[in-house]
Order: sequence, then structure tokens, then C-alpha cells
Amino acid sequence: MTVYTIKRIEVGLFSLFVLATVTFALTRAMPGSPFESGNVPESVREAMEEEYGLQDAPLKQYKTYMLNLLKGDWGISYKQQGVTVSSIIGHAAPVTASLGLEAVLLAAVVGTLAGIWQALSKNRIVRVFLSGSALLGVGIPNFAAALLLLLVFGVTLKWCPVTGLSSPAHYVLPVISLAVYPASVTAEMVKQAVREELKKEYVVLARAKGMKFWQVIVFHVLKNVSIPVLNYLGPMSAFLLTGSFAVESIFTIPGLGREFVSSIMNRDYTLIMGLTVFMGSVVIGMNLLTDLLCAWLDPRIRNTYLEKR
Repeated sequence: MTVYTIKRIEVGLFSLFVLATVTFALTRAMPGSPFESGNVPESVREAMEEEYGLQDAPLKQYKTYMLNLLKGDWGISYKQQGVTVSSIIGHAAPVTASLGLEAVLLAAVVGTLAGIWQALSKNRIVRVFLSGSALLGVGIPNFAAALLLLLVFGVTLKWCPVTGLSSPAHYVLPVISLAVYPASVTAEMVKQAVREELKKEYVVLARAKGMKFWQVIVFHVLKNVSIPVLNYLGPMSAFLLTGSFAVESIFTIPGLGREFVSSIMNRDYTLIMGLTVFMGSVVIGMNLLTDLLCAWLDPRIRNTYLEKR
């Protein structure tokens, strides 16, 4: 397990290095300048670019940025004068993380229960309803779900507030909007996995030994079902925890998504880089955690990976 963990960490660090390098190249390839404005003289713009090192050769800029990044210095925002990138992320990340964490938990719980119910139910109406709901949830983008929920429950019925996150009630609509798609996918995955597991010999053997059906499901089937679900929820959790740009914009949530969109519009290179590296770190970290958890649950995964290496 130790060798597998080290290998996965090495891959994660290399992926982060590639992400930072590619993002740096793309930001420098963007047309225009962060300090371009209709009322800013050319001489002032050039002076500001020189102050921030944008007049240096791209390779020198890259070397300087990467060395500072290794020291934990993410730079200063070009548009928010005197404000560090780390402080911007520090203010926005908890907001997005709280929203994403609740969405992940809701999607995992609802999706798993719905999938099990659908797989085990003998009522055709229940199965059709759950299957249709999951199909609808998969087909609706989160921004469309957010708009629909906002119009129905926020504007028409006025049951929930629709802007900001100043109270627990403000979380209801954005969390549901984010959880609809992953919950639907999880439900379908769990349904198929449970049906496949129930056909296997160990289930028949456990039942023959006198084990109750619910005990077979809880202590045996769910363990095997959890592996493909974790493989899906890991990357999805990273996406939800780093922010959904559309949902945050619709509900006016001051999270990472809004900051990222604003940084691109303003050509704020350091903020773009900082947000990308931060979000990439979360995604890679969640994938690493998911891989390690799956490898711990099923040793065949790590053995197969090490054999290929």
C-alpha cells in the first residue's frame, strides 16, 4: 500500500506541475494587458507592466512565478491593488467549500438510497418513477436546475431566499441545484451495481447460511457497490468543492466561481494562476484520496496498477 501511495502522489505532483505550466503559457498568450483601459495612457500602462515584471521575457516570468509558488507566494492581484491572491482564495474558498460539501453529502445519500430502493423494489410504479426522475436529473444541466428552482421556489412561491448565503435557508436551492446531477448518476450506478451483485454466488451462499436479506445488502453488497460509486463521487466532489460557476453566478454567491470568472474578464494573470493551481490541487487531492480509498477496499486495484508500472 505504501508503494502504491507514493506512486500516486508522484503522479499527482507531476500533474499539478503540468497544470501550472500550461496555465501560465495560456495566460501569457491572452491578447491585451491586465492594465489596458481606455483612460490609461500608454506610458502609465508600460510602467505598471514593468513594475509587475510583465516586460520580462516569458521564460524569466515563468521561472520567477514557479520559484515564488514553491515558497507559498501566490502573488498580488493586478486588479485588486495590494490584495494578495492567497487572501482572495482564503475568503472565497470556505464559501464554495461549504456549498459543495453539502451538495456532495446530499448527492451521495439520496443517490445511494434511491439506487438501492430502485434495485430492490418490486413495485413497478416506484421503479418507473425513480428511473424517470434519475433520467430527468441527468439530462438537466445544473444551471437550468438552478434557474427552475429559483423561479418556482424563490420567486413564485417565495419559500426560499435566492441571493447570498447569509442563513441556512439560503443554502437550500443552490445545494439542490448542485446535487441533482450527481445524485441522479449515483442512483443509476448503485441500481446497476446492486442488481449485478445480487446475482453473484456469495449472495446465494450468505442467504443459504441463514443470513437475513438486509444483512447481506448492508454488510456485503454495499461494500462492493461503494467502489464504482467512490470512483465517480471523487472527481465530482472536487468539482463541487471548487465551485460551480453558473450556480454561484445565478444565486450571487461570493465563491471561487465568481472570482474565477472575474479574473478572466479582467486578465488578472496572478489571480487566474492562483485559482487554477488551487482548484487543480483540490481536484488532484480528491482523486488521490478516492484512489487510495478504493485501493484499500479492494487490494486488486493497487496490485493491478503496480503490475502495469
